[in-house]
Amino acid sequence: MGMNGTASSNRVWLASLALVCCGVLTAGVADAAKDRPRFEIRSAYAELENAVYFLHARIDYPLSKQALKALQSGVELNFQLRIEVNRVRRYLPDANVATLLQRYQLRFNALVNRYVVRNLNSGGQQSFATLDAALSFLGRVSNLPILDKALLQPGKKYILKLQAELDVRRLPAPIQLLAFWLDDWRLTSAWYTWPLQP
Repeated sequence: MGMNGTASSNRVWLASLALVCCGVLTAGVADAAKDRPRFEIRSAYAELENAVYFLHARIDYPLSKQALKALQSGVELNFQLRIEVNRVRRYLPDANVATLLQRYQLRFNALVNRYVVRNLNSGGQQSFATLDAALSFLGRVSNLPILDKALLQPGKKYILKLQAELDVRRLPAPIQLLAFWLDDWRLTSAWYTWPLQP
């Protein structure tokens, strides 16, 4: 009986220890998630000019410590804006009318101590003396053509959706593997949605 009592006490003690450890780990994960940077779309709207819709948006791109360290070490970071135009349907899922991917690349040129932002869609690029200036430039989207009005049907309802993310698929292979496991690399925004008038 004494041995059974000791074994039972040990099992209770181990179970309690496991619960405490799980609680500590869960709290650590929750704290990390709370402190993790997240891309945020501050505002966005579409303006119609000469039968073409142009996108204007303001986006915050805070970088995680891992992403910042990689950038300073010469790794190119690729940002992607996903823009979708969907037709709203009452009894069926919304129908996609158009999808546009706008891609940018940010790199640090250690030789001249400058940050270079390149538009991967157009090929144009600009350099900046500070990271804040480069990220601020990235976060200002102005007069980006996204859709011809002729693709929209009068009398139908449409929504425009916008999401910003760090494209981890374009990272070097060893970092891609890390990015799969580490939340610090999962930098994305929530979808920003608003109605689009035809």
